[in-house]
Amino acid sequence: MLGMLFNEKECKELDYVLRKELDEMLLDLSDQRLDQNIRHAIANRYKTVFRMYARFAPQKELSKYAWGGRSSQYKH
Repeated sequence: MLGMLFNEKECKELDYVLRKELDEMLLDLSDQRLDQNIRHAIANRYKTVFRMYARFAPQKELSKYAWGGRSSQYKH
């Protein structure tokens, strides 16, 4: 396990970067032109980034990125 300390400005920046990355991956997952293997890799990466975001994001914000409303084919 690795620990890091961030100041308030850095926390806000990390929050922004992770949200934008999650948004981009959701957009990619909805693109039917992408190969299934690529979409599977994106889904795995999404889970990792979501777990990072979930460590400090408010519950209200997490619900936007939860898998609940997503297609079950990406729940690997």
